[in-house]
Amino acid sequence: MSSSPKKLVKIEGQLERIVYSGSNFVVAKVKIPTAKDLVTVVGEIPSAAVGSALRIEGEWVSHQKFGTQLKITTCTCSVPVSTDGIERYLRSGLVKGIGPSMAKRIVRQFGERTLEVIENSIEELFVIDGIGSHRIKMISTAWQEQKEIRNIILFLQSYNISSTYAARIYKQYGDNAIAVIKDNPYRLATDIVGIGFFTADNIAQRLGIDPQSSMRAEAGILFVLRELTHDGHVYCPKAELIQKAKAMLNIDDGMLAQAIQTLALTGQVVIELLENISCVFLCAYHNAETKVAAKLLLIKRFASRLKPIAANSAIDWVQQKISITLAERQREAVQAAVTEKLLVITGSPGTGKTTIIRAILEILSKVTPKIVLTAPTGRAAKRMTETTGRSAKTIHRLLEYVNGAFQRNENCPIDCDLMILDEASMVDIMLMHHLLKAVPEYATLILVGDINQLPSVGPGSVLKDIISSKCVKVVQLNEIFRQAQKSLIIVNSHKIINGIMPSLEFYDGADFCFVKEDDPEKLREKIILLVKERIPRKFGFNPVQDVQVLTPVHRSLLGTESLNEALQNALNPDGLELLRGNRRFRTGDKVMQIRNNYDKDVFNGDIGIIARIDLENQVMIVKMDERYVRYEGREMDELVLSYAISIHKSQGSEYPVVVMPVVMMHFVMLQRNLIYTGVTRGKKLVVITGSPRALQTAIDNNKTMARHTWLWRRLQGGNCNVAIDSSQGLDF
Repeated sequence: MSSSPKKLVKIEGQLERIVYSGSNFVVAKVKIPTAKDLVTVVGEIPSAAVGSALRIEGEWVSHQKFGTQLKITTCTCSVPVSTDGIERYLRSGLVKGIGPSMAKRIVRQFGERTLEVIENSIEELFVIDGIGSHRIKMISTAWQEQKEIRNIILFLQSYNISSTYAARIYKQYGDNAIAVIKDNPYRLATDIVGIGFFTADNIAQRLGIDPQSSMRAEAGILFVLRELTHDGHVYCPKAELIQKAKAMLNIDDGMLAQAIQTLALTGQVVIELLENISCVFLCAYHNAETKVAAKLLLIKRFASRLKPIAANSAIDWVQQKISITLAERQREAVQAAVTEKLLVITGSPGTGKTTIIRAILEILSKVTPKIVLTAPTGRAAKRMTETTGRSAKTIHRLLEYVNGAFQRNENCPIDCDLMILDEASMVDIMLMHHLLKAVPEYATLILVGDINQLPSVGPGSVLKDIISSKCVKVVQLNEIFRQAQKSLIIVNSHKIINGIMPSLEFYDGADFCFVKEDDPEKLREKIILLVKERIPRKFGFNPVQDVQVLTPVHRSLLGTESLNEALQNALNPDGLELLRGNRRFRTGDKVMQIRNNYDKDVFNGDIGIIARIDLENQVMIVKMDERYVRYEGREMDELVLSYAISIHKSQGSEYPVVVMPVVMMHFVMLQRNLIYTGVTRGKKLVVITGSPRALQTAIDNNKTMARHTWLWRRLQGGNCNVAIDSSQGLDF
């Protein structure tokens, strides 16, 4: 086979094997009649499934490592016609209800007629052992779905648009998909996870929509605002918003200003004057921030239903009851809990937050049984349960999410006289809004958290804003207690947050150590060795269940993706494997949920172990704490390997052992609160690996990106009601 770069060639063949599958890039092996060996093709293959018949146009290229490949220019995909191809196609998992052994039995029975039978006379499948009415229905539904997806693929290809998103488009819009795309392709960016503005914009341009159209300007403004929420912002100054959108869209200021005006008139954004600066909010975030401020102030002012308590006597009693002696600040916190309606308790590890919560619960349980404990994550709620002896729930479970909505709200509030929210620094403005809607105004609300941790992943700086407002009683704990002083994890975390470099010398019995290695490739190997051998051998920890690698980034040699692949192969090489795109899942793998799934009652950040894989039906069973959760089909896209996770994802959790690389290649992420958050996740052992220079750089960097939020001012009574920019002529 001769190499002819730049010259387009056409081949027809059968897709034999998928070597790699990314979001819009596939490396595959194709069998063609004119070649003895399989041909390697690279590029986009729509709805790629092993066994499919392919018609490819492309050019031969020579890869330094992988040799001759056909780089795809265009590719069309159709169902196979040979029995071998049909069996491969059906066993690929593309048709739900047919796995490898079932595919073999069906093709043995019907041969080349198999796909015609499924299409036109599916009832004939009843003759196959193991196929009943339920499975027939599954196969029929999946086959019809694949037909509709192929129609969407053909439509997208006719405009030279990537067909990667066809399945997601069909899932969202069903049979109306093509009509929706033609009418307003920018809806794809707002309606479908994974299809961003730029993809929708590309589709719009290919459909002939004017780049200077108002539709594009409005979609671009909404995109910029949504992107800013990913950086934690609740709003954006209008002038800044216009400049960001202009740089992206190449549309003039006047049209963008008009687009903002139109979005305000149609109720998609709110424009508010904040200290004479015109600022733009997405409606949902404006509503959340104003309602959070109003509800907090209402709780603070509303009369409590709790009986009055003599605070000093109660404190003396509780110290005897649970055999503790409260320090001055701890005493202040307990006293405030029995006298204030709204209270914040903040402090670093080792300062006694858990002791205070126990004391408060002992006292207030004498005057009310209606006490609710909650936290943002499952692990934080579980830890709260263990330390208090009382049941704690995640916020999501507390609010009873069913069929797309929280069941607990202002119309169906939580029946409580006291609510304690732990890990409050993790709660973003939207979640706080939903929680407060369900808190009765007569309840006492106590927020507990560490203000020095990373801010919430979602938009807002709720705990920080509440403290900054100075409108709420705050007790700051800053004394490390004697028992905690024995832990280098706690001592060094306090040094780090105060800008002091911790001691890097290790001694026997220490729970904090530093492993020096400046070279990233050697460091990667050291991390694997630490997790697999050195830590388990020296300290007796289980490398999968006890050891958690935390890293600042996702992509890089020392990011989550690379480390997960290496750790999976080192710790779990032999588990039964299921291939999902370019991701390999094995029985025994540690995995993490990356999106809230209210139907399954699992949430972003929950970690579990794959207990079972059913290749026949493409199903995974994951053990999450003590529950077994079933994943099938696209639900598996909500899981990622979690031998290594980002420090952001670790918030609210604790692990017996934390291993954390800190290197100069992560320079942009080296911040004091990031390192502090990672270190304070470790319970029994923290191992920092990497460069002392990088660690010093991070500790010296106490500059965190300011977030555009206005909750603190709303709590002070400033702009608690909407003041619209009068130049816009709007009235809300």
